[in-house]
Amino acid sequence: MVETLALIPARGGSKGIPRKNIRSFAGYPLIAWSIAAAKQAACVTRVIVSTDDPEIAAVAREYGAETPFLRPPELAQDRTTDLPVFEHALKFLEEVEGCKPEVVVQLRPTSPIRPRGMVDDAVRILLAHVDADCVRGVVPAGQNPHKMWRFAGEDKAMQPLLEVDGIPEPFNAPRQILPPVYWQTGHIDAIRLSTITSKKSLTGNVIYPLVIDPRYTVDIDTLPDWAKYEALVYSGLEMVAPENRTRRQMPEHIKLIVSDFDGVITDGRVWVDENGRETVAASRSDSMRIRQMRERGIDVMILSSEVNPVVKARAKKMGIDAIHGVDLHDKGNVLKKFLAEKNLDAAQIVYVGNDFNDLPCFEAAGWAVAVADAYPEVLRAADYVLKTNGGFGALRELCELILKNIQEKK
Repeated sequence: MVETLALIPARGGSKGIPRKNIRSFAGYPLIAWSIAAAKQAACVTRVIVSTDDPEIAAVAREYGAETPFLRPPELAQDRTTDLPVFEHALKFLEEVEGCKPEVVVQLRPTSPIRPRGMVDDAVRILLAHVDADCVRGVVPAGQNPHKMWRFAGEDKAMQPLLEVDGIPEPFNAPRQILPPVYWQTGHIDAIRLSTITSKKSLTGNVIYPLVIDPRYTVDIDTLPDWAKYEALVYSGLEMVAPENRTRRQMPEHIKLIVSDFDGVITDGRVWVDENGRETVAASRSDSMRIRQMRERGIDVMILSSEVNPVVKARAKKMGIDAIHGVDLHDKGNVLKKFLAEKNLDAAQIVYVGNDFNDLPCFEAAGWAVAVADAYPEVLRAADYVLKTNGGFGALRELCELILKNIQEKK
């Protein structure tokens, strides 16, 4: 078997999104997604994270990567290029361990959403072409560079960026007759060891493509990017994930939405007066779509371990039923018993929660939904994560999502 090293560069000094490599992305540290892509590949024999940061190294080890060294600070600066980082890692492995992999795979953490089999496909293409220095992931370009211009200032004439043989004015030509162009993504580079050590390059001169479905085009650079691509995780797109599981899609037919109370209908906080009376905060907007749900044959109810009568009072105000005061660790069994008594198919039930005691209900329902600020283990277990925090209209967002899905199917 060809020795294939997956090397994941992850410095600690990110300024655009501080600590981004260990920031939670859809319930897992961002770096865990790249580690998973390496560990789930049949061809990869070793997974190493190159970092200057002890905390990143600890998280990397937690998810199954090795961190046999810490990268020197001078190789973890804003302007540090990839080549010296890889040379440092390979020099360490050879001098300390006598290890010389034949293929090195680069997996950048900022492109976490990858199709299954991508790493194996890239290495296969590299090994199938003896002239190949590298295989690089590419997608069809969103913008055609033949219609781009060199700009020297507003008071100077522009010059076309590219010329095309046989097409005198490519910037005026229909895109259908222009040469196809592809954009390199950060998903993967599969590189021969000799390309790095002898040619002093991470690509060399002979670069073969691994064409990736453009739906996987992800390059996280800003916080808006983060939110946008987290939503892609829950879109139903098949992908490599830290936990090798497939998220279920919204059921074709829904009969019931079951919601937790604290942390979903409320924001999880409680106010206590001097007499011990408790009050909570909830969003009036959660009631706005209840009638429309019922008109479409979908009921809504609350299932809560909270004993405070505020649950019943809020449910009455919203016009829905509530079961509350159930044992904290028995919510899953209570839900199953309720569904059996009402002769409801679990596959047609949606459950929305935020905390660990909701996890058994996630398993009992056909579709598990988490609020945006749910605990990490809940985010990981959810089939879908809302954009709204608990207590701020999360239930309304869920209802509108379901209503939109019904409308689109008409």
